[in-house]
Amino acid sequence: MHQVHQHLPNCQFSLMASFGTFCLASRIGDRIRLGTNNQDPALGAKENRMSDIDNRELDKMLQAAFDASTKLYQERGFQRRVGFGKRPALVSVDLANAWTRPGNPFTCDQEKMDNEIIPGMQRLLKAFRAQNLPVVHVTTAYEITDRNASFTDMGLWHNKIPVDVVDLADKELWAIDSRIAPVEGEYTLLKKRASSFHGTELAGILRANDVDTILVTGVTACACVRQTVCDGIADGFRPIAVRECIGDRVPGAVAWNLFDIDAKFGDVKSVDECVDYINGLAGVKAAAE
Repeated sequence: MHQVHQHLPNCQFSLMASFGTFCLASRIGDRIRLGTNNQDPALGAKENRMSDIDNRELDKMLQAAFDASTKLYQERGFQRRVGFGKRPALVSVDLANAWTRPGNPFTCDQEKMDNEIIPGMQRLLKAFRAQNLPVVHVTTAYEITDRNASFTDMGLWHNKIPVDVVDLADKELWAIDSRIAPVEGEYTLLKKRASSFHGTELAGILRANDVDTILVTGVTACACVRQTVCDGIADGFRPIAVRECIGDRVPGAVAWNLFDIDAKFGDVKSVDECVDYINGLAGVKAAAE
């Protein structure tokens, strides 16, 4: 009981900071105009870019909450490391045109997509391909998109989000972005739910290739990326979330989810750290031979 009382001030501060962050994010979110199918393509990047000023203000509040929570978590035994394993796979989540390009309800922050996520992915792909390591490109699409149909592969998800716009018949929507397109020997996996593991063959593919570590990239931080990381560690893989290669639509969503993932479900690492790890595997392999 003494320890609980000792931590109450930190808890209260963290909750207050978190609530303030939520309120600010809500106000900022009201001012963001997300892409629609009727959007003028010329305005796409601008309308899907998060304000730098808003982000700086929000990041400052988030950092205050994170600093308080970090001390609390560490005192209670959270934020331990899963670490890199011996054989990684790259799991890229929903970096398909409906998410990476302007003009779709699923379109994510275009500024980060073009300037951080895609360039970061290109570096990771180069490193993975050089070592002939497994790469899985995950995307999402639905065959029966009539919300009034008596049977649909959308399940109940269409009651919450516009999954009906990602029609399997329109391959351009769910095709992996051409800037990071799969090459021969890489696998493209079609999912129907948030997690890349739920109802798919992903875990089996990884185990068959002796994978013990998954480097997770993609969108969105608060949904498909997070669920993939959570299911990844539940299935016995070491999840590494690649900081610069994860995006979302709402300011603060990436920072908040990466903090929480790093505290409970996996490690958050930079592109530089991940590339160094991958490149270092060549030396380990050579020494073993």
